[in-house]
Amino acid sequence: MEEPKDVMVLGAIKSGAKTFDKIRKATRIDPKELNEILERLERRELISVQKKKGLFGPKIEIRTTDKGNNELQARIHELEQDWNKMVTLYKSGDKQKLEQMMDDRKSLLPTMMFFGIMDMIMFTAMFSMIGHAMSQYVPPEQMPESTEGTEGSDMGDSGAGDGGGFDIDVGF
Repeated sequence: MEEPKDVMVLGAIKSGAKTFDKIRKATRIDPKELNEILERLERRELISVQKKKGLFGPKIEIRTTDKGNNELQARIHELEQDWNKMVTLYKSGDKQKLEQMMDDRKSLLPTMMFFGIMDMIMFTAMFSMIGHAMSQYVPPEQMPESTEGTEGSDMGDSGAGDGGGFDIDVGF
């Protein structure tokens, strides 16, 4: 697959976004560009487009094909390997090689974020190490809306709230 955004779209469909609007919301890709990506994925037989009869007229449902699922798994595996190499370079303190690898894979970084492959705290530390801002590598529309769910985040209710939610004492 040529484009990292193609992988994101395929992932969104695989995760249950089966309509154009849901895919657009999940990936935050411009409608015109998304349409081009969907056409490309369909030509490559990575997705199938099914027209169904709905209550309010025809309904279009998009699904990944077996070929699309296999392609997606292979691409996610490659992204995970790239992320692990970046972590290794960071931990070894090799600033030049890390910066070079991040530059070489600049277009893949939003895709790594999309799939939750990267640890945002580690990612931030990498930018700090090479002396760049994350915005130089990741376009604002691809930035995660929050870091909820990433490793190291505080999932608990930190304030004195209304008493709702869970209060679990783990003994730390």
